[in-house]
Amino acid sequence: MNQPIYGFLRLLRDAVRDLAPIVLVIAFFQIAVLQQPFPNIGSVLVGFICVVVGLALFVQGLEMGLFPIGEVMAQALARRGSLFILLLFAFALGFGTTVAEPALIAVTAEAAKIAGEAGAIADSADAKGSYAFWLRITVALSVGAALVLGVFRILVGWPIQYFIIGGYILVVVITAFAPPEIVGIAYDSGGVTTSTITVPLVTALGVGLASTIRGRNPLLDGFGLIAFASLTPMIFVMIFGMLA
Repeated sequence: MNQPIYGFLRLLRDAVRDLAPIVLVIAFFQIAVLQQPFPNIGSVLVGFICVVVGLALFVQGLEMGLFPIGEVMAQALARRGSLFILLLFAFALGFGTTVAEPALIAVTAEAAKIAGEAGAIADSADAKGSYAFWLRITVALSVGAALVLGVFRILVGWPIQYFIIGGYILVVVITAFAPPEIVGIAYDSGGVTTSTITVPLVTALGVGLASTIRGRNPLLDGFGLIAFASLTPMIFVMIFGMLA
């Protein structure tokens, strides 16, 4: 068996192993607690196979494409010595990956739908589309700003814990003034930004940058950008709710 086939089979095995816990939980509650057969068992099995293959291909894509390109670009930009270009790249990367994040698109669309039904905005397609669009842009801008701050922190070597502690204190303070109907959406926005597209590229950016700069430890300084990317959307979205 040649190496590529063996490697893909290994990825399939790992995907089945990773999905096994949730499959066992669902099967247990369906059979032992609800005591009902699985509806459309054929479709469920086909869907499970698609998920396994998709997860394996996704992991392979990360290893072959996203992680290497992120690290190489971060290292190349750091060697150029231009702070402005490096920070501009960080902002563009954060904004671009977040705008394209499928989870964010789904959450903002659902938030607009619920806001329209609740009367918070006009219950029309145009109003809901505008609400979802600007909410999505707000989150993307927040992640771009987060990466700028995170990259600057790596460059100067500031400890990350002060930023995280101060950021969450700011979240708590703003929560007291933000409209209640936007708070839950803001908190969820912090989670959906750290998903399939954003995480690999942002992680590669931090590790690549920390491995290039003299005096920086990739293990200590290269990670932490994801924490910034999940923190700032909560702040930005609550401010968006207060203004809009």
